[in-house]
Amino acid sequence: MAGRTQKVLNVAEKNDAAKAIADVLSNGRYRRREGFSKFNKIYEFEFNILNKQSSMSMTSVSGHLLELDFKGSYQKWHSCQPVALFDAGVEKHCPDQFKDIKRTLEREARQCQVLVIWTDCDREGENIGTEVIDVCKAVKPNIRIYRARFSDFTPQSIISACCNLVQPDYRSSDAVNVRSELDLRIGAAFTRFQTLRLQKIFPNVLSDQVISYGSCQFPTLGFVVERYKAIQNFIPEMFHKLKVSHETEDGRVDFNWKRNRLFNHTACLVLYQIVMENPIARVISVNSRPKSKWRPQPLETVELEKLASRKLRINAKETMKIAEKLYNQGLVFFLLSRFAILHMNV
Repeated sequence: MAGRTQKVLNVAEKNDAAKAIADVLSNGRYRRREGFSKFNKIYEFEFNILNKQSSMSMTSVSGHLLELDFKGSYQKWHSCQPVALFDAGVEKHCPDQFKDIKRTLEREARQCQVLVIWTDCDREGENIGTEVIDVCKAVKPNIRIYRARFSDFTPQSIISACCNLVQPDYRSSDAVNVRSELDLRIGAAFTRFQTLRLQKIFPNVLSDQVISYGSCQFPTLGFVVERYKAIQNFIPEMFHKLKVSHETEDGRVDFNWKRNRLFNHTACLVLYQIVMENPIARVISVNSRPKSKWRPQPLETVELEKLASRKLRINAKETMKIAEKLYNQGLVFFLLSRFAILHMNV
């Protein structure tokens, strides 16, 4: 193998990310070819990595490549009592919609000596990267594995990641596996239990309905119902307030009433009449202090969704779609903590 250019397979979490990374490392001079999946292209270019000139192939998955499910007959609803699902065997498999991506990874891995994982630097990204590793090592056991850690798609971040490759964080990946297994076991057991139970009690209404249970969905539903009830039970009440303003050549100045508002119309009217009897006001003191506008702190995705919904009337799904697009363009980036988003120039 001496004297030969080593071949390196690079795998990102999405096609847009793979294209952005390839664009940086190749200075925009990559060659594109098709994989088995029409949505996940392969970008080829030359680059010096691991102190060796290398032939780089950059491709991607589309999020999680594998799914966790119960083994064999446990997948059938009437195969066992719901309680048995807490101990039933589980395994990961590749869904039909991702098998073309898996075939691409297997073909490319057979031709490469090195695999570099470019998935997002959070727990989910580590888990997706581990799935890619498992698929590639199944066909090329001796392939060398590295992890690129980066926070955005700027040239500085991407080049730095190439120069400081590390090993994958398998513990973070294991944490995701544990959470996924708990979600599967709890969700499947309780969904089957309450669906089968309630179908017997209300056969005319629920005979063809699934009564789903989710450990995250139920608390979320509670928040939604709580907010809905608060809105439904809200009783609007008329209030009154005094509005005082002064207009000058420089503009208009509004003065805020310390009491803000009154719910008694008569009391507010009395105060209004007192003011109108002596309409000339006198400024008795001016308190001023310097005010600094600090740069914004990293914004968590949950807060991002709430602000976008309240201020811009954009739903959570569309908000995250826009955030992902900005992320892939390098305009915002996710910090190594799991949820924070920060603008690059802040």
